[in-house]
Amino acid sequence: MSFRKRLALFFVLIVIVPMLAVTFLLFRLIGESENGRVNASIAARHDVARELLREQRRLAQVAIEAEISTDRVFVSSLQAGDRRRAAKRARQLVEFQNIERIVLVRGGRPVLQAGDANAIAPAVRPVQSPTQRFGRLEVSVIDARTYARRVRALTGLETVVRDGRRVLASTLPALGGRELPVDGDEVAVGDLEYRVVSFSDPVSFTGQRVRVSTLASVAGTSSAIREGRLTAAAILAGFFLVAIACAVLVSRTLQQQIAGFLTAAHRLGSGDFSAKVPTVGRDEFAALGEEFNKMSGELERRLAELTQQRARFQEAMLRLGEAVASNLDRDALLRIIVQTAVEGTGADVGRARVRAPDGASLQELARVGDMGGLEAAVAAVEDDALRDARPFEGSAGPAHAIAHPLCAADGGEVAGVLSIGRAGRPFSAGDRDLFTYLAGQATRSIENVQLHEMVARESVTDHRTGLPNDRAFADALANEIERSKRYDSPVGLVFLDVDDFGLFNKRYGTEQGNEVLREIARVLRENSREVDHPGRYGGEEFAIAVPGTDLDGTYNFAERIRKGIEELRIKRVDAPGTLTVTASVGVAAVPPEAADADALVAAADTAMREAKKLGKNKTVRAR
Repeated sequence: MSFRKRLALFFVLIVIVPMLAVTFLLFRLIGESENGRVNASIAARHDVARELLREQRRLAQVAIEAEISTDRVFVSSLQAGDRRRAAKRARQLVEFQNIERIVLVRGGRPVLQAGDANAIAPAVRPVQSPTQRFGRLEVSVIDARTYARRVRALTGLETVVRDGRRVLASTLPALGGRELPVDGDEVAVGDLEYRVVSFSDPVSFTGQRVRVSTLASVAGTSSAIREGRLTAAAILAGFFLVAIACAVLVSRTLQQQIAGFLTAAHRLGSGDFSAKVPTVGRDEFAALGEEFNKMSGELERRLAELTQQRARFQEAMLRLGEAVASNLDRDALLRIIVQTAVEGTGADVGRARVRAPDGASLQELARVGDMGGLEAAVAAVEDDALRDARPFEGSAGPAHAIAHPLCAADGGEVAGVLSIGRAGRPFSAGDRDLFTYLAGQATRSIENVQLHEMVARESVTDHRTGLPNDRAFADALANEIERSKRYDSPVGLVFLDVDDFGLFNKRYGTEQGNEVLREIARVLRENSREVDHPGRYGGEEFAIAVPGTDLDGTYNFAERIRKGIEELRIKRVDAPGTLTVTASVGVAAVPPEAADADALVAAADTAMREAKKLGKNKTVRAR
């Protein structure tokens, strides 16, 4: 077969056939990419609809805690068995509070109902006293129609909410009561096609089977795919024409000079960089020969530089280790160190493991590469390094591994272990030295992080009481007020001052005063919920931010605190017997007393001073 024919065959094999394959794959990828983009957009907006339902359930839970379970009339009616009075109070709560429906379920059936029957996303809580269970309370703060409208406003998706076959709400009236297809399928409504995605509410009112379906218009997807394919086809056709022209030109030139050129090229390919390609004339082959000659000289120079580059690489990694040792992001540092260790030693895999908070188990924080058949060798050297607190190297068949304990330079407790492994060849002395250095930097990094975390904790904690200090409390209060504005929920503030604390200190001493402050802090912690924020505001002043609680609820909470302080019997530190103290308390809430943190603190402080004027040991609401 002549060279021309072989070149033509070669052109077909390396240009035309791959081009056809690329064309097929590109057309397919364009279609899948467009569909994937649409699907991703639909899925993201559908997740917003799901999250909105969860958010409404969380708000309903807040309503149960803040409005219903603290309502004395409702609770006392249930305790007295007065169902009629409880139902009346439930209707009042629905009418005057941000609540859509209240249902009390006993024995699997509703015994008390109030509000919109189309309400959804209930929060559920058992209602009981120490001696009697009254049933299960189901409360919702949103109805199906409002939810559907919010979903459409937030995501642009049409929304249908059903209870079984019954339509509770729909933003697509033309759909009517038609059954919807399964997830991912499409349904025609008028002239438009919609893709349907649904989910069921796992927590519905008793007797309900709520299912939410979102419908996204897929109009325009087919036209976008078609336009993309036409553009790709035009580009490929242009490339094909250019390739044919180049092939014809190259084939005519190569026939005359290929023999001599190939001889010299084979010598270069065998490693004889002293060989020179003959250059005759000034055509393209002559220029190519000159470039080959330059390339041989460049290769010789590059070989000489490789050794120097490796040394510079080692030095760069040493500098990297010194840099990361001063950083404070432990997980990120360990990932960098493991990556550097794997690349610098030519390992196949590396990982870093540190002790979990329980002090017994190990938690993997960083891994680079695939263990494959190296798991046994790596695990064995890690166990040895952890046990003896020193580096270990071992092998299992073709697998080789090194492990280094992460412990303080003074021989302190082992905090974790750093390990690398590879198959086929053992690690060199240079590999071991570099790995040992990086492990030392990792240990220094962990120590720096722990020191930083300790300093950060102490900076926001009052050392006498263990409560957050005034700065930490101010940040927490500001965050709660921002959250209250976002979700339209109240925030209460309790501000208390120990009565006659200055005289108490003068009479019994500072150490006895510190014991009083610690006992009061204990009362605050024991009476606070997990979401509350107790803190020492300064001197003998304390404050508690009470999220999700209005002024009345905050007052009741503050009264429990005041009585708890009044009932304290504090042991004398310098003599037998006990002492008692009291506190004056002021309460305020957002809304209505204040609109920001400063105004809220000022209102609560004013109320506390009013309590002082009224004779102390009292709780006063802000006016």
